[in-house]
Amino acid sequence: MGKKGDETKRNIKEKALSLFAEKGFKNVTMKDICAETGLSRGGLYRHYNSTCEIFSEIIDGLMKAQNDEFSEKMKKGIAAAEILDEILNRYKCEMTDSENSLSLAIYEYYSEKQADAENNMLLKQYESSVNMWQDFLSYGIQRGEFRNIDCEEVIDIIIFSYQGVRMYSSVLLPSEKIAERIISHIKKILLV
Repeated sequence: MGKKGDETKRNIKEKALSLFAEKGFKNVTMKDICAETGLSRGGLYRHYNSTCEIFSEIIDGLMKAQNDEFSEKMKKGIAAAEILDEILNRYKCEMTDSENSLSLAIYEYYSEKQADAENNMLLKQYESSVNMWQDFLSYGIQRGEFRNIDCEEVIDIIIFSYQGVRMYSSVLLPSEKIAERIISHIKKILLV
């Protein structure tokens, strides 16, 4: 695929992400994406066969971007506390951003895709997040910036509190104080 095709796919994913955040996964159709992007049905189907394919690529891209962000910063030797601060500040903003939350769409998408444990995509996404956080927490512990904590326990607190608040942001507006308390608690657990 050429540069123009790559740009078209990027535009499709960008517009579809907004639709999925607004409507959830189940309520977005290829017709909706055509209307949002200005593409004909043939133009859209030239790049993607279904909303599942588009959504899967969006989620994979978001996970890869976060993994790459952690990896690159650790390779550069950036202080673990600085990386943590950046990530948690972004999480804080995302936790109270009901308009751009994909949590409901993620739940809908993955709840349909749970045919068997071997192909459980939500579990694979969770495991990817766990591995990413495990690497990062180990980095901070080795540098003496983080306490020698039970990494699995802290990872569960981070992932499930973040995702829980994101899910609730789809149906009610959580106060910024909730996000601040969660972020503050995570820092108290980790930082020396």
